[in-house]
Amino acid sequence: MYSIEHEMARSRFAELQAEAQAATRARRLYLARRANRRAERAVRRAARASAAVY
Repeated sequence: MYSIEHEMARSRFAELQAEAQAATRARRLYLARRANRRAERAVRRAARASAAVY
């Protein structure tokens, strides 16, 4: 009896862990893309500012 319950709990825990890892990966990817866009915008802004000086 205990082993079946234990196995089910372990299986459920593994599922939740996999879900959490997938969510973490998705969030990391989203944050990386957002940071990349921000950096690109900063580069364009700096180029415009530089062009305005000359």
